[in-house]
Amino acid sequence: MIRTETAWVLFFAGLIFIASLVLGVWKWQQSISTADGVAHRYVSVAHNAGLMYSFAAAAIIAPLVQFSGWPAVVNSIAAAAVITMFIVTITNYVRLGFQAKTDNQMRDSRSSLRFVREALIVGEIGGSIVLLAGFASAQL
Repeated sequence: MIRTETAWVLFFAGLIFIASLVLGVWKWQQSISTADGVAHRYVSVAHNAGLMYSFAAAAIIAPLVQFSGWPAVVNSIAAAAVITMFIVTITNYVRLGFQAKTDNQMRDSRSSLRFVREALIVGEIGGSIVLLAGFASAQL
């Protein structure tokens, strides 16, 4: 039987996937509307990142949660941290695509970006390490 926290991870993976398909329509619309046939860099990045994150959530995060030895609350918090950071990242790319003011967010970064980068590091890597350790403790 699938664990409840695994079902939630798969649900959010599905939502990210559907959002990425919609971003693909935006990318396509921009591509056919420009002389060079290319969407804005961050529209393309948002679409591609969304697809990759949806598959990472479904193919890696969900099985780590499902077969983890940790309690459900630990798995839920760790998975939520990872998935939240995935969504924050995609949302930022969408924002940059809408604004169309830069083709390199690092070159044109704001001072608040440092905090966001640190949160991404802790959330994505930390949450993944917790889930991997829970998997290892139960399965190896």
